[in-house]
Amino acid sequence: MSVTPPPYPPARIVEVHEDVAGVRVPDPYRWLEPETDEVRQWQRRQAELATAVSYDGQDRAAVRKLIETYDRGSRPALPRYAAGRWFRAETLPGGAAPTVVVADLPFGEGRPVVDPAVFGSERNPAFLSWLVPAPNGRVLALGVCTDGSEHNTIRLVEVDTGRVLDGAPPQVLHSAWAGGVSWLPDSSGFCFLALTGSPKEFRQAVFHHRLAVPSPGGSGTGNTAVEPIPVGEGSREYTLVQFSSDGRWAVASHRVGSPVPIAVRDLSRPGTSWRPFVTDCAGTIAGHVVGDHYIAVTDVDAPRGRVVALPLDAADPNDPSTWTELVPEGKTVLRSLSPVGEHLYLSEFDETFARVRILDRSGAVTGKVPLPGRGALAAPFFAMTGLAVGAAPDDFVFAFSTLTSSWGVYRHRPGETGIETLSAPAVTLDAEVVVGRAIASDGVAVPYHVVRSAGGDPTRPAPTLISAYGAANVPLLPQYQPDLAAFVAAGGVLVQAYLRGGGEFGRDWYLAAHRERKHVRDTDLVAVAEHLLDTGLTSTDRLALTGGSDGGLMCGVALTTRPELWCAVLPRAPLLDLIGALRDPYLDFVIRKAWADPDDPEQRRRLLGLSPYQLVRPGAFPAVYLQAGATDPRCPPWQARKFAARLQTAQEGPAPILLHVYDNAGHGAATSHEIAVEQDAEWLAFLIRTLGLDTRSGHTAGARSPRAVSAVRTGGFPGSVSRSGRTSGPSDAAGASPTDGRSGR
Repeated sequence: MSVTPPPYPPARIVEVHEDVAGVRVPDPYRWLEPETDEVRQWQRRQAELATAVSYDGQDRAAVRKLIETYDRGSRPALPRYAAGRWFRAETLPGGAAPTVVVADLPFGEGRPVVDPAVFGSERNPAFLSWLVPAPNGRVLALGVCTDGSEHNTIRLVEVDTGRVLDGAPPQVLHSAWAGGVSWLPDSSGFCFLALTGSPKEFRQAVFHHRLAVPSPGGSGTGNTAVEPIPVGEGSREYTLVQFSSDGRWAVASHRVGSPVPIAVRDLSRPGTSWRPFVTDCAGTIAGHVVGDHYIAVTDVDAPRGRVVALPLDAADPNDPSTWTELVPEGKTVLRSLSPVGEHLYLSEFDETFARVRILDRSGAVTGKVPLPGRGALAAPFFAMTGLAVGAAPDDFVFAFSTLTSSWGVYRHRPGETGIETLSAPAVTLDAEVVVGRAIASDGVAVPYHVVRSAGGDPTRPAPTLISAYGAANVPLLPQYQPDLAAFVAAGGVLVQAYLRGGGEFGRDWYLAAHRERKHVRDTDLVAVAEHLLDTGLTSTDRLALTGGSDGGLMCGVALTTRPELWCAVLPRAPLLDLIGALRDPYLDFVIRKAWADPDDPEQRRRLLGLSPYQLVRPGAFPAVYLQAGATDPRCPPWQARKFAARLQTAQEGPAPILLHVYDNAGHGAATSHEIAVEQDAEWLAFLIRTLGLDTRSGHTAGARSPRAVSAVRTGGFPGSVSRSGRTSGPSDAAGASPTDGRSGR
């Protein structure tokens, strides 16, 4: 590492101030917010500098090879079921991007239906965000993004001919989180959530698209209208419409973080309208229509979750005493239900590790799925966006991985004792996983996992990377992430910390660092870092930190308030300016939900005290590598630009402050594979250089046969010691997962 900071592209200072509840706050880099030619040129020079410094003295091809080695099979796409057939995205021999294939078996020999590349161009290649077949299997709805932003539009394809149908809805979907579309059971059309204006305005409504019967020789057309669901046009929340398999009931669920079934409609009675359902609820209710009930996982009166049945014709569905409890709260954290044939598969967390029980339609537990180890099922961030829509398959097809083995896809048939491997993990690290805990300042135990190469010396301080999130009730899963696996293979030690604010241990764990208690997440992180230092696992000159989105904000707070703890900090797709964020409609929405009411002067001042951009003061900072996407709709690149400029000016130490904003990249969920590999390689190169790792043998010595088993020493967070095998799992049908470690909120 050089002894003086590199020469940064000059960043002029402007005399701009923001009034924050009577406090005059300077905003010297406000000019870096708009996308002007001056800003783009400055951003390009910053990217060139970041690349040059990160790869200085390194074999660039070797670093990329390391990423590519551990990226194999990193996100197998789960197939989607309809009318006895399975639809999946698959990269065919000689192909550069996935093609949609239909087959009689989940991973059987199939027939290509459509190449999504036809929807893009050389300059703006198409990214397949999601795919949902109609219940009759005749029409396939696809979400296509062409700029990496996650904004996508619907395309309709006739399955038998591969013909692209005219008349697809023109509306832009803000993201893939809501799952794309919800088909009506008779395949006559679908509902979807989309923007009503420009993406910048972030106003959404639920639409209903009807498929028209095509004329002879013509193509299918439809018409689109706003569906009168009682959430109001212009909503910034998320709404999902689910239909019962018999076509009688429709249920509209609302709120992405804490979903609730707010409205119900009896479609068997012509002329009936939407009726309010659960409209007064302090908690989460996420499930499916089963018969004449809504069967759901809820944390109402049960912080770790229970399974309940709500009558769809209930006179007072807001009263929990009218709900029937099917599975009571226990020691595990209940997460989601998946309809499979006549059964319901209940996913839960057992001290972060996945467990799946099988229920019959009455809610009685009839068995459990023998998972291939201790790890994670593939799952989206939020319970509502993970709710299945459409016909239930006869088998439970799931993806699974561990911290040390890449994703495999498996099938369990109800009534059978074993599982079938449909797609085996491609990579297994020769590493062990150790469970530990740190004690926070208020006495609460904060769990973490340590991933260390099997040949590492645990008695010597090791180059260590903490990865954490702790926000929005989103669980950080013990799953495979190729960039983190490559770091371990290069000789690093990974510590994945489960901070309060996340969803790993139930509603109480989440609320412990929510809104006015957001600072608890930051004190939990410091407790983990200091514990690792006190126990000798690492030292301050070998300790790094990374996190994305809200986790990027966590990184910003950590490096501005406790810079002496870290050798390097790597925020990715970060949120860093909470005050400036209020000028962005999407971020204003997020901050009001999760942070504070900015219209309240006291709460606005509290935001000011937690905003990294405003916390920067002259001093010696650790090495910093900021990575962002130019088309990110959630944490726009100006968040990273402004913070980098201010930090570069304030830096009085020798460590570099680097910024790389990637073109055609967003928050991670729609970033192309090629760009993602570039991002991961440079991110890793910066870590290798800063922490003094060696890539010369890591990418060969670290990988083992998929049959190899990694040791997992656990026994709970208080614990005794036991051993388990490898584990973990992927995303939606298109392979674009909102749980990908490259993205955050």
